[in-house]
Amino acid sequence: MRTLGVDLAAATKKTAAAVVEWGDGAARLTHLSLGVDDGEIVRLFAASDLTGIDCPVGWPDAFLPFIAGHLAGDAQPVLDHDGIEGRRLLAYRDTDRFVTARTGLIPLSVSADRLAHPAMRCAVIQAKIARDHGPQARDGSGRLAEVYPAASLKSWGLLARGYKGRGGAETQRLRELLGVLTRAAPWLDLAGHDEQLAGSDDLFDALIASLTARAVALGSTLRPDAGHARAARTEGWIHLPVGGLDALPGPRP
Repeated sequence: MRTLGVDLAAATKKTAAAVVEWGDGAARLTHLSLGVDDGEIVRLFAASDLTGIDCPVGWPDAFLPFIAGHLAGDAQPVLDHDGIEGRRLLAYRDTDRFVTARTGLIPLSVSADRLAHPAMRCAVIQAKIARDHGPQARDGSGRLAEVYPAASLKSWGLLARGYKGRGGAETQRLRELLGVLTRAAPWLDLAGHDEQLAGSDDLFDALIASLTARAVALGSTLRPDAGHARAARTEGWIHLPVGGLDALPGPRP
């Protein structure tokens, strides 16, 4: 099995990709790149069994009627979201609220934060994948799943905050976090990419996205139940791992 992890940014230069190959109770990082364009993402998707992408794959269901009502001068769909609680339904998806309830982490808003720019690019990438390889379900039931590296790290009992950025403290935390990860996952061969991963939180998050994609492929993530399934099909669904890192490679023969 090959899993692809993508840490998607609005700009190509900040977009990272990591491919992990799985077999014989172990895993090896076979591809790591920064400055990844849409074409490379689509090519790597085609060559992988499952892709985990760190970016919202959809918008809140309430957002489009709100905008459409505003554009058309139709007051009611806009007034339906009067007040802070109404605006929260425009800013956060069902899966965002689910993740917060489970982990205490608050995902950035796809419609009200800077995450909107990467999400627009993600929508285009999804369209390119659909054109070339068929549409992928937004709930992660196909070959593309939305992931959230910070939530994956927390689910695995690892540091989930404070390692992003270029400051000395963040750089040190990232290096320490990579060390903790390698000790927790001795079956993972980084293939000499240790320094690259220790020097870039984008590359590190792409690796975590790829590991999470493996959990998705194994059925070891929280899936939307009946109460969340409808929204997950349109808004997207963040896959949270269940179980430890040691379950990812599977038993050795």
